[in-house]
Amino acid sequence: MRSRRSAGWALAIVGLVAAPAAADESFVGPPPLSPAGDPASSEFVGPVLVGPFEILDAQVLPGKRARLEWNANMNFSGSEVVSPVVVVHGVRPGPVLCLTAGIHGDELNSVEIVRRIANRVEPGDLGGTLIAVPIVNLFGFSRNSRYLPDRRDLNRFFPGSRYGSIASRIADSFFAGVMSRCEALVDLHTGSFDRSNLPQVRADLSRPEVREFTQGFGATPVLHSRGSRGMLRTAALNVGIPAVTFEVGGPGELEPVEIAHGEQALETLMHKLGMTRHLPAWDEPQPVFYESTWVRADAGGMLLSHVALGDRVEPGQVLGVVIDPISNIEREIVSPVHGNVIGMARNQVVLPGFAAFHLGEEASEQQIVRDAQGGSPGVADEDGLRESDDPDALPLDEELDED
Repeated sequence: MRSRRSAGWALAIVGLVAAPAAADESFVGPPPLSPAGDPASSEFVGPVLVGPFEILDAQVLPGKRARLEWNANMNFSGSEVVSPVVVVHGVRPGPVLCLTAGIHGDELNSVEIVRRIANRVEPGDLGGTLIAVPIVNLFGFSRNSRYLPDRRDLNRFFPGSRYGSIASRIADSFFAGVMSRCEALVDLHTGSFDRSNLPQVRADLSRPEVREFTQGFGATPVLHSRGSRGMLRTAALNVGIPAVTFEVGGPGELEPVEIAHGEQALETLMHKLGMTRHLPAWDEPQPVFYESTWVRADAGGMLLSHVALGDRVEPGQVLGVVIDPISNIEREIVSPVHGNVIGMARNQVVLPGFAAFHLGEEASEQQIVRDAQGGSPGVADEDGLRESDDPDALPLDEELDED
């Protein structure tokens, strides 16, 4: 992968709140376009300062928006499966920001947020380039399923292998065709398996360039998470691309409030990166950093929550009850800490040990960073194997070893 990322983009992103891309030569952009090659277009605002952007065997001219196709793989009938890739190429130098969604096919909020951002950005007033992929896992999206048809989780197979399982081959194709052109990544997700997440950024805060990146999302909670092997975010970091996971709401439905927050956060990020001129207004302060813990049910039955996402809770406060309709016994789930509800299960039937409430304890950025640099894995389930958006998941080492 290109070594210029660590030298050029890392330096640029550390100063992302200091100056717009148009005035910052540390941003890595396409080669200049000669005056004779300036295309005429009413969309342009000011001089064209960059050349065409190349991706997926296509060229996107400055000041243009293009809808391209990425060939994910072959489906079972042998026909091609293509996903849309929207490229918005600006007229000023700036970073190449990638937004990905739908790696889990039932995470609809993420798909809609990326779709809206890709349609809203004005190429004639953009610095840098936006690459937006609303649906990475078209197999899962078409079936309203988190997984690929063989039950593999695509987000555990990046950067992939062209000779491995179907998940590895799809991951390899995407990483080579799309991620190879990215200089920063926001991978959007939601909670999993009838759990919902307060909008939150998860990032490896032991990395200075990533830590600075998280400052660009406005009033959005930030949690330290090193991530897991095979995640797109982890694979991107391994090749020098600053990357974060952006969790917004729950799966299987479109949630207008959460979608609006996601839009506002990404618009704020693009402004902080010098890509756009508009800065959305926030009523709340800048990002709050959290340590977190899951609270689990000790008995099986029907979960009935007494709190909502974003609520502040105190030690001993009842978060919900688990009702056994056979024995007619109710068991309370109580909070062990002062904090905020940053994730929770929807009301449903649960088993003993089910992760019901995700509580965030506010902490200073300095303390979180010290813990991260000291080796803390951050957000994880009880066995430390997976991110807590899937807190009951089993390890997939057997699948990963195939590749």
